[in-house]
Amino acid sequence: MNNNNDQYYKIFTIFISLLRMRFTQILIAEASVISTGDFNKDFFVTWSPNHVNTSADGHQRSLKLDQESGAGFASNQMFLFGQVDMQIKLVPGHSAGTVVAYYLTSDQPNRDEIDYEFLGNVDGKPYILQTNIFADGYDNREERINLWFDPTKDFHTYSILWNLHQIVFMVDWVPIRVYRNHAEKGVGFPRWQPMGIKVSLWNGDSWATRGGKEKIDWSKGPFLASFRNHKIDACVWNGNARFCRAESSTNWWHKDKFSSLTSTQRKLFKWVRKYHMIYDYCQDNQRFQNDLPKECSLPKY
Repeated sequence: MNNNNDQYYKIFTIFISLLRMRFTQILIAEASVISTGDFNKDFFVTWSPNHVNTSADGHQRSLKLDQESGAGFASNQMFLFGQVDMQIKLVPGHSAGTVVAYYLTSDQPNRDEIDYEFLGNVDGKPYILQTNIFADGYDNREERINLWFDPTKDFHTYSILWNLHQIVFMVDWVPIRVYRNHAEKGVGFPRWQPMGIKVSLWNGDSWATRGGKEKIDWSKGPFLASFRNHKIDACVWNGNARFCRAESSTNWWHKDKFSSLTSTQRKLFKWVRKYHMIYDYCQDNQRFQNDLPKECSLPKY
């Protein structure tokens, strides 16, 4: 790391500390947390229960991938707007071909979806974090970054803030991606369909690492990813979209202060995009034959 980057990183860590303190104060004051923090109570296993291991108190869970199977779990409830946090420690060492997915999805034919996908790599090469958004059944909105830390050494918090104004992806409270609601301009935005939380670890070696050139080395397995300290602070779907769309003390995420990034968040967001972004669909003219999606020319905040 050169001197300029080192200076940026020191400033950046101070910003993170201040941002985390402020965000915690806001949530304590206004949030009504509906999750228990217990994986056994908030989620059900969707796939290969013998590859899912949960701690005695239910507060930590790991998924295993081997030649037999991967594994996954999903939330018991569906939500329309709110914030979801999950602490994740990714597959260490040689993880090429493995994919850890953590996302919100409506599971409908014209589905809405908000995705984190962690793409494994050969030993010594960085993980790639891919994000994507489906709106009204359409996706092709991938962005990719390299993280500024090793996500296999410790747990880090990956958050999704979803409200009527914007979707914000955050890593340890640092905004890495913003997708604004430009529905009035003809841009798809998830705003009517409830979504559940899904988490999985699976074999994606047909595409995940160097476009599928690096396959899973099963001799390095089994592969384990760990999860803890989840927090779901969202509007539980009861069939009434208006209730979840209303601004209220309970639906704190719709308040004006969460309608756009703060000045501090904007600085961090620009830092991530300048130093850590490796792919942005809005810059891929070849893919879209010089006809980029409409949101690419609209403001992010």
